[in-house]
Amino acid sequence: MMEENLTYEKAFAELSTISGEIENETISVDDLAAKVKRASELIEFCQAKLKSTEAEVAKIISSMENPKE
Repeated sequence: MMEENLTYEKAFAELSTISGEIENETISVDDLAAKVKRASELIEFCQAKLKSTEAEVAKIISSMENPKE
């Protein structure tokens, strides 16, 4: 479950940190599975946020192009 105050920027920053730890092999084998699971959750959160933002922007643009009289 994601924190309620998690933003795209915070999620992306955490993902970058996890990615760096994995790439630099600074993460212990004991923590690897938990970090990969968290990364998966963060990726899912970011994808959902991008999709909802895209839909919201499309709706706004549509209402600007077709104003109600």
